[in-house]
Formats: sequence, C-alpha cells, structure tokens
Amino acid sequence: MATVVYTDDSKVSRTTVTLLGFPVVVEATPISYTWDFGDGSPTLTTSTPGKAYPHAEITHKYKKREGVGITVTTNYAARFNVADTGWQYIEGTVLITGPATLLQVREAVPVLVDPGR
Repeated sequence: MATVVYTDDSKVSRTTVTLLGFPVVVEATPISYTWDFGDGSPTLTTSTPGKAYPHAEITHKYKKREGVGITVTTNYAARFNVADTGWQYIEGTVLITGPATLLQVREAVPVLVDPGR
C-alpha cells in the first residue's frame, strides 16, 4: 500500500520586527517541498505540500518492514518591507527541515476465508 504524506505547515509566514526604530515586515513563502522517506530511496521534490487521505497527492511505497523517519524540507523565498517603503526580495532561498515523523512500516498478508463457516 502507498503511504500518504503531507504537511499542514504550508502558509506564508509573516512577522514584524523593529530595527533601528523602524518596523520591518519579513515574509517567507514556501515554494517547494523535498520529502525524505527514511528508507534510502531517492528524495522527492514537489511544488505542493500534499493533501490528507483520500486525496493522496503525494505517496510512497515501502519495500520492506522497518522503522523509518520521514522528513520534509521546505524551501522558502523571502522578502522584507521597511517602514512601508516597498517590498525588497532576498536573493536565494532558505531551506528548513522539520523534525522526523517516525513510522513503523508493517506488512499485511491477505488470507482467504470461507464466509459460510
């Protein structure tokens, strides 16, 4: 079975700080997500944060039983605005990796049964 992954933390983050007496609004916008499924398979980069079941936008199939730690690294673009003078874009992006979500991969074995018994 495919394991569905997604993150809820996909909104624009905005904070205001005061620097030398001036208000500075800093905004970070997620632009991509890199998933590490913790089993040694190649990472997967997506432009969306995924969706919960049953939408199954981002999935992964594990090949063996084991304990894994799934991580997602969010790639943010950033900009700032000093005292309402206009937005200035920051060159490059910022990568932030969230904490691992532990998952115990199990195996289900189908068994045919006689429903009349």
